[in-house]
Amino acid sequence: MTLLARLASDVQLMFRRPPRQQYGAICYRVNKKSGDAEVLLMTSRDTGRWVIPKGWPMTGKCAHEVAAQEAFEEAGVRGTVETETLGAYSYPKVLRDGVQVACKVQVYALEVTDMAKNFKEKGERRIEWVSFDEAAGRVREPELRGLLLAFKRKMTERLAAIAVKQGPAGKQIPAE
Repeated sequence: MTLLARLASDVQLMFRRPPRQQYGAICYRVNKKSGDAEVLLMTSRDTGRWVIPKGWPMTGKCAHEVAAQEAFEEAGVRGTVETETLGAYSYPKVLRDGVQVACKVQVYALEVTDMAKNFKEKGERRIEWVSFDEAAGRVREPELRGLLLAFKRKMTERLAAIAVKQGPAGKQIPAE
């Protein structure tokens, strides 16, 4: 490596900013007819790619509360958000001025219990409920794909445990 190339590389490293923090939600529900878990995906407003609700930190709100707030503002869904993170993924965000910044999104699970008819970004995005496998196939970020598939495994285990507890024909088995 030439001295000039090395200097250029060092200067780039000096000015590289740490990733900007965002918080997001994997919004899910259990389909009453099929019993399968579904995940909510929506399109981004700028590029139309498939994403999960996410946003910047908010003063006075914990990370999981921000994830829940963004899910409501962007997709009109409310529910129970878990306080423990599922993990994180990174992606390059293009800001309004055209500058590209690295973002790291801390992700929380949100079990959807209600869908609002009106919400802040209604009509600005497409929203779809899909299987976890379909969602993993649609998102571009490999780390988000991994989080979706890991959460699918977790949900499969949860649903199997509930099915065992309920016994045949969905009847609750009494505790001994």
